[in-house]
Amino acid sequence: MKPVVWLFACAAAIFGFVKAAFAAQPVDWQIWHQPAASDMMARIEWFDAYTLWFITPITIFVMILLLIVMLRFNARANPTPSKTTHNSLIEVVWTVVPIIVLVAIAIPSFDLLNRQLAPEEEPSMTIKMTGYQWYWGYEYQDGSEVSFDSIMLKAGDRAEAGKTDMEKYPRLLAVDNDVVVPVNEMVRVVVTAADVIHAFGLPAFGIKIDAIPGRANETWFKANKEGLYYGQCSELCGKDHAFMPIAIRVVSRDQYDTWKALAAQGSEQLEQANRDLMASIEIDNKIQLAGN
Repeated sequence: MKPVVWLFACAAAIFGFVKAAFAAQPVDWQIWHQPAASDMMARIEWFDAYTLWFITPITIFVMILLLIVMLRFNARANPTPSKTTHNSLIEVVWTVVPIIVLVAIAIPSFDLLNRQLAPEEEPSMTIKMTGYQWYWGYEYQDGSEVSFDSIMLKAGDRAEAGKTDMEKYPRLLAVDNDVVVPVNEMVRVVVTAADVIHAFGLPAFGIKIDAIPGRANETWFKANKEGLYYGQCSELCGKDHAFMPIAIRVVSRDQYDTWKALAAQGSEQLEQANRDLMASIEIDNKIQLAGN
């Protein structure tokens, strides 16, 4: 199975122009998924590639049959049609083969679904995410009272937020307050909405779940790569539906603890905590570049 994953990863890199640095956002001419930042998304990518091996030959086979019927059995090429009413062998084949294909798809499909709904380990933290018209609100449910709203940055607000780099903080995706989580730790996500139905979707983590007023839906993720990952509301929720992005920043445990300690002191300290975190990340990146 691993060669299949490798093959399609290469195809994505060649034909999708995917950046080698694990892009956390959509890129031009992308035809494959965003690079996986969690084991669950890697499994989803594998299953997508796996089913493609079934879909492609079936599609080609059906197209060939249609061409044969159109060219060989039209009224001009076949003026005296056959009076054959059935063929036992063909009927057995077209019954047995689809069953085999469905079973071959169903087994890994149910395994993937089970892994999504029943994680193998308990979460180390819980974040409540609430959809509003039109932004997201986040609450860390661990007694720290860290909560904030996350609103899409407008052009005039970028300098104040320290997010002028359009490559790292792209238009329509950058927000004023990123969700911050530690790398390689299980995060429980409780999703709801305050007004209309929204949907929390983050492609790199392989999660997408509806945010419904009066109901708490639950999912989880475990990011295995540090970086800044973007998603968007995935349920039409009104005129500004396209302007309520999601940004999750995955950092080391030490960086997370430092950010959390300052952010927990109150909303007035959140901006400083974000600035300190971004400065720490920039320093780490420069050290890594110098080391190379």
